[in-house]
Amino acid sequence: MIRKLSMAALGLVTLAATSGFSSGGPAPSWELSGTGVTARFRGLAPVSDKVAWVAGSGGTILRTVDGARSWQRIDPPGTAELQFRDIEAFDARHAVALTIGEGDQSRLYATGDGGATWTETFRNADPAAFYDCVTFLDRRHGLALSDPVAGKFRILATSDGGRTWHVQPTTGMPDALPGEFAFAASGTCLVSAGPLSAGSVSAGSVSAGSVSAGHHAWFATGGADRARIFATADGGRTWHATDTGIPSGPSAGIYSLAFRDPRHGLAVGGDYATPETAPDAAATTHDGGHTWTPSRSEPGEYRSGATWLSTTSALAVGPTGSDISLDGGRSWKEFDSGSFDAVRCVRGACWASGEQGRVAKLTWQR
Repeated sequence: MIRKLSMAALGLVTLAATSGFSSGGPAPSWELSGTGVTARFRGLAPVSDKVAWVAGSGGTILRTVDGARSWQRIDPPGTAELQFRDIEAFDARHAVALTIGEGDQSRLYATGDGGATWTETFRNADPAAFYDCVTFLDRRHGLALSDPVAGKFRILATSDGGRTWHVQPTTGMPDALPGEFAFAASGTCLVSAGPLSAGSVSAGSVSAGSVSAGHHAWFATGGADRARIFATADGGRTWHATDTGIPSGPSAGIYSLAFRDPRHGLAVGGDYATPETAPDAAATTHDGGHTWTPSRSEPGEYRSGATWLSTTSALAVGPTGSDISLDGGRSWKEFDSGSFDAVRCVRGACWASGEQGRVAKLTWQR
């Protein structure tokens, strides 16, 4: 029997953790959806089991409101030459999407009517800036990340749901390392622990604990001799950087972060130039990113996306396969060999997206 993952089906995750899906317990698998396009979808924003948005190459944005049975193409006008790499959705009607590139290729678009119309709300005018990803702390406050400009990572901020954006001062930003940058691989190089963060099984679990989730965000880096994670606890005004021990280099580092609350996070990555091998390329934190512990059995291959499935379970994806962790990211097991770039879970529904128009939902088979 195949069951789509729902809040009721999350009990299967607990059963899998105790029985082991490799020995007869519930087994996760991806159910592909026919999107009718060949774009590469690195931007993924599920809202529920029924509603999801994807954004990718060739200026392509799709939306489903019927659980992936059908998709509506809703590209913003004039974006066919642009590359969408991130999209953040509030509901079935409201979303913000980011294109990447040098100079004015980095742009932000917003819609409030399900993609029927889009407004370009930011166009980068600095030739040295290159925006990689965007996240929202709540429905009004959001941040976007650029690679270093004049030796420091640049933060763009909105306080009106993405309608206007402003470059932030860099006085609270540590210096970047030589060659350090962020990876625009899955829209999760910059993440929050707010209500819109990917990977939480419910809105309530996101804000668990005594620390307010709405002020916390993190971004991950690579490219330099060390892979670091930058954290803010004041909505992006000040940041501190932590070395992670994850290998870094010209095409290597941390590609994806996922936080289920202000303290518990995952980091995955590797080297996209050698995707079939990635030693020590996964780590976890239990103190909000101040310290990171290498996973004792990491995926072992390049992974570009990660998400929390429950308070103890997580998923990671990449071009060579998908992995599941049933112990909070300490160990991983591959369950699928298909190619995906991004993965996100929300309200018990897990979605993945990637090359050749691939979009899928997670199911459990008993």
